[in-house]
Amino acid sequence: MTFSRATRAVLLAFTGLVLLFVYAPLALVVLNSFNTSRTFEWPPSGYTTKWWSAAVENPGARDAIVVSVEVALVATAIALVLGTMAALALQRFRFFGRDTVSLLIILPIALPGVVTGIALANAFLTMFGIELGFFSLVVSHATFCIVTVFNNAIARLRRLGGNLEEASMDLGAGTFRTFWSVTLPMMRSALLAGALLSFALSFDEIIVTTFTAGTGIQTLPIWIYQNLFRPNQAPVVNVVAAALIVLSVIPIWLSQKLAGTDESVAAAR
Repeated sequence: MTFSRATRAVLLAFTGLVLLFVYAPLALVVLNSFNTSRTFEWPPSGYTTKWWSAAVENPGARDAIVVSVEVALVATAIALVLGTMAALALQRFRFFGRDTVSLLIILPIALPGVVTGIALANAFLTMFGIELGFFSLVVSHATFCIVTVFNNAIARLRRLGGNLEEASMDLGAGTFRTFWSVTLPMMRSALLAGALLSFALSFDEIIVTTFTAGTGIQTLPIWIYQNLFRPNQAPVVNVVAAALIVLSVIPIWLSQKLAGTDESVAAAR
């Protein structure tokens, strides 16, 4: 499809406006992390790095980061196991209700976070009698992290087909040996990409976390929200947010690199 010069100019201008609308606030957060003013006056009266030192020494921020990392790691590990198993079951086997099961697996990430949070909190407290805490938070995060791993795994399995697995079994390998030696190596990059996205998704989740964390559990997004409008903490919050903006690029970049590698492998085959 070809466009006229005027159409290309309009599309380019529109794209630039959209990118400006999205990234200008992020740039403002980074700039305010160096602002000498506690109230973030504009334009900044001066620049300093003292807020970065204060953020490193802030025990609340450090503890919240540790909790977020722990929750994200455990939720990602659960999602890797269950998401991979679900993808293998739905792609390699045919059974009644297969499409319905696939829909139910994907549904948690499509539902509003408020609905998911309320439903899970009610389930833990009333149905299972489990107090809200670290366990409920991990399980809640795993419910939507599974979707990311599942989508990556089933997409890879659809592209691979089952010829190599059948050949492995014809040569005498059992189910688990075939999975470990044939299926898993072919799915490795897709699973890693799904794990990276799951970790990022869990790390910055706030809505479901608000309903299922309970008392005494404070993740980094919750800490940021609670301290954003405190005069003594607001500059530190900007520093933490600026650091997260930079660090968030890493899993996205890695997942894109893995996706590019996957495309090259598929083309070679």
